[in-house]
Amino acid sequence: MRILLTNDDGIGAPGIKALGKALANWAEIFVVAPEEERSATGHGITVHKPLRVEKVTLFGPNVHSWAINGTPTDCVKLAVEMLLDKPPNLIVSGINKGPNLATDVLYSGTVSAAIEGVIYGFPSVAVSVAGWENLEYQVAAKFSRDLCEQIYQSHLAPDTLLNVNVPNIVPDKIKGIQVTKLGSRRYQNIFDKREDPRGRVYYWMAGEVKDLDAGHGTDIWAIKNGYISVTPIHFDLTKHQLIKEVNDWISRVQVPSAD
Repeated sequence: MRILLTNDDGIGAPGIKALGKALANWAEIFVVAPEEERSATGHGITVHKPLRVEKVTLFGPNVHSWAINGTPTDCVKLAVEMLLDKPPNLIVSGINKGPNLATDVLYSGTVSAAIEGVIYGFPSVAVSVAGWENLEYQVAAKFSRDLCEQIYQSHLAPDTLLNVNVPNIVPDKIKGIQVTKLGSRRYQNIFDKREDPRGRVYYWMAGEVKDLDAGHGTDIWAIKNGYISVTPIHFDLTKHQLIKEVNDWISRVQVPSAD
């Protein structure tokens, strides 16, 4: 079993170290991660500057690991195309500091790295701890190890990733595991308008979360109620149920003429 690890918190982050330690005695581990934090970069790739690769030994002598001056998606691309001598069997992104719930997956570098793995045809997992302080990475790391074993035995479809969120509570308080759908959330008061010492206005992005769909069965509900959330995701954004409806009226739209 060959597992590629990456993240968006940076190669020195405690989450990816905990993940590597949990998996190292079961699988052959390769780590390709950003040299520094690249949170909320979404599925961005680097095309306007060179990508630089540095071999590091943060994970011990038996783990091949590289730091990249790019995004999480860059890391997966470089790993698969250039750095690994053989393809991985599985890609795991995380363990992220903070939750990746609902529509946040569209902004998340952690989830985007896993999506890139799916684009390449590898089953992939994104793992996050749903908290910001005093994080219990060991709980998420142990769960990730067990989950990876099940994926290996059950043959997760290669066009699917599992987005995992683990409550930031002690193991005895976790009520169980829920297979969920993505909820829906939006941010209010997203920009804080400020002024620098020279009187120039600038904006700092922040915002308060407003959950629009946090009902039973969603990842938001699971985390709020003490469950580990596992959400199967794929990247086909087509709204298939509307194809026929749009096809019924699209003929009334004029095709532009040469004049």
